[in-house]
Amino acid sequence: MLARTRTSITSVMWAGLAAGAIACVASPRPAGVVVYASGTDLESGNPLVTIHPLSRQVQRFALFTTLARYDSALAPEPYAATSWSFSADRGELTFRLVNGLRWHDGKPTTSRDVAFTLLAARDPRTGYARAGDLAALDTVFTPDDSTAVLRFSAAPPGFPLVLCELPVLPEHLLRDVQRADMRRAAFNLAPVGNGPFKFVERVAGQRWVFARNDVFPAALGGPPRVDQLVIAVVDEPATKFAGLASGDLDFAGIAPSMAALAERDPTMRVLDYPVLQESGLLFNTHRAPFDDVRVRRAFDLSIDRERIVKAALAGYGRSASGPVAPESPFALARESMRNPRAADSLLDAAGWRRTPDGTRARDGRPMAIELLTVGSGDQAVEQLVQADLAERGVRMEIRVVEFGAFLARVRAVPKTFDLLFTGIPGDLSLAYLSAMYDGRQRGSALDFADFHSPRLDSLFARTRTATTRETTVAAWHDVQAELARDQPAAWLYHSRGLQGIARRMQGVRMDLRGELASLSRWNVAAAPGSR
Repeated sequence: MLARTRTSITSVMWAGLAAGAIACVASPRPAGVVVYASGTDLESGNPLVTIHPLSRQVQRFALFTTLARYDSALAPEPYAATSWSFSADRGELTFRLVNGLRWHDGKPTTSRDVAFTLLAARDPRTGYARAGDLAALDTVFTPDDSTAVLRFSAAPPGFPLVLCELPVLPEHLLRDVQRADMRRAAFNLAPVGNGPFKFVERVAGQRWVFARNDVFPAALGGPPRVDQLVIAVVDEPATKFAGLASGDLDFAGIAPSMAALAERDPTMRVLDYPVLQESGLLFNTHRAPFDDVRVRRAFDLSIDRERIVKAALAGYGRSASGPVAPESPFALARESMRNPRAADSLLDAAGWRRTPDGTRARDGRPMAIELLTVGSGDQAVEQLVQADLAERGVRMEIRVVEFGAFLARVRAVPKTFDLLFTGIPGDLSLAYLSAMYDGRQRGSALDFADFHSPRLDSLFARTRTATTRETTVAAWHDVQAELARDQPAAWLYHSRGLQGIARRMQGVRMDLRGELASLSRWNVAAAPGSR
């Protein structure tokens, strides 16, 4: 079995890895090539249209640069911009760009690229997930190539953290793309960046390959220490583990159930680290049975979150009562309780009563729903949810699809799914809430739920007009309280990251910024006996 797994992984990753790099499948992998397993294909190379968490990390830490970046405490620090300053009235924010930063096609990175990126991101036609964070941006001035001046209609309460998330994009390659067509741009699958790694190739459903940028400026950290980064699509937990053990993979997220086994394996080490990721169930409120808030609340009360954390996550997580990680000052503290008796009462009141065989039905029609989820892992969480709902008489079928098909279906209008199992990256949680539920965000890439109300829209408006941190926090608390009343989602747990890492890898740190935050400092230990 291991030999078969090794052959399949090797054939996927090394066949034609890069021109001249690998002569044939049987050749050994060059020492400087690092392979990182991804459960799904990367979504895109364009940060304006990307929501997949690992894709966004590749963009931020490998392909491109951001004006600012997070330090390990998630405070902004200079990056592509060496400094910034607010005007006296805080209506303007001026950035000074680093010298010598070039796009991978040789053209210089200038303030015009900054202006293009921010104005495109602000435009609702583009569909950028955090467009709401730039709603107060009026325009961007470029008095010279190294200066960008952001003018706001309302003074931001602090440094706009979206500028730590959104990489600068090449204006000369994307200016002719219509904003509404940005999701279909050829650039997305063959991106040209200005970061520490250059795009080499993509094989759909198999791999993305990036090579070291040998002229990356010293002021930004200089060239990375590894020669190539390969993102390999490996979706089965057992295959990931076998790839780590055989040496075909250097990094792979491992199932919590395999953590103890991995810790005993001399070829790898296990890294357990905090992540900002919330996972839960998203209801289609436009069709029965979830057009009734009583049914949505009944589902929320039916789920044993502690059992999910213990059995499916092996303790690597915490039960969730809302969509924002408790570490965030914007999180609304709320108790999440399982109450089967209350769930039964709500289902009865909604007309879904027990039949003689124990299942729920209304007007002779059984309550049979489909849960849509991404095809990765063993679906342990989904099966536990299925079991909890079965106790309430609900029949639920688990429908597993690959990530692209998942996105296509949940973005379609009208909404045809019943129930989604999905997640929110914590660094985007507020933006995701806006895109899912704010009426101004209808039709955005994240408008999975298409759940809106005048009351909710007015509360979101307050989050955009708040002028202090205190009023901003209070406004977001009110948004979450309203969502808790309407129950368009049932949040299940806050995750922790768990990675298996080859022993040869050094300089690796993973924290709240993401798995690739220290990518430029990764290096490969010399083999025993080598010089």
